Order: sequence, then structure tokens, then C-alpha cells
Amino acid sequence: MNHRVGRIVFALVVGLVVFFASYRWVTDPGPRAERAAQEEAVRSARAALVEMIGDGELQIVDPLAPNRKAGKVYVYAEAPGWAVSGYYRRGEQDRWHPYLVTLDETLSLTHLKVQDPILLEQAAVDPRLEVSP
Repeated sequence: MNHRVGRIVFALVVGLVVFFASYRWVTDPGPRAERAAQEEAVRSARAALVEMIGDGELQIVDPLAPNRKAGKVYVYAEAPGWAVSGYYRRGEQDRWHPYLVTLDETLSLTHLKVQDPILLEQAAVDPRLEVSP
């Protein structure tokens, strides 16, 4: 009989601990705020990429629009701003070009690194653009 009461008390205590831990985890605004900041950084990176490359027909793979066939993509906080990686191409016949966008704390472009030989001339003029073969 004592073991049965002990099991019931143990189950109730464990259940209450799990309940309160789950409640705190679900109601914690921190992860949602972090996700919103990441989404805003990715949207700013997309806009900067389109502005720098200047093609209206870009297909972009990034953390908000992942495509496992193109490759892995990342968004991460980097003091004092953000870094967003992804891939783009100009059409179905073009290959995927990897890119890395670095943003400052105001989500303005500070550096764009791409593997796209078409942009070599533009990289000679714009110091924010780095092109590797």
C-alpha cells in the first residue's frame, strides 16, 4: 500500500513539474522574438541581394525559402549584425550560385560574397561585393 501511495505522489510531482516547465516554455516570448529578428534579417538580405545583382528574375534559396537540392542555408547573429547564406540563380538554365550576406545592426548590407563570375566587373567598382570563382 505504501508503494502505491509513493508512486501516486511521485507521478503527481513529476506531472506538475512537466506541466509548469511546458507552460513556461510555451509562453516564453524570447524564441518568437529571435525568430522574428531572423526573418527580418533574411528579408533584408534578399532585398540587398536583388539590389546588388540587379536581375529581376532571381530565384533565391534562403532560410525562409529552403531548397535541399540547392544546399544548406543559414541565418545567424554575428556581432554587431547578421549573416545570411543561401543560393540564387537567374533562371532554370543557370546553376545555383552560393552567397553570404553580412548585415550590420540596422540590417544594411556591409558585405556580399558570391561565386558568380558574371559579377567580376561590378566587384571591381563596389568594395562591398566580393566575387570568388
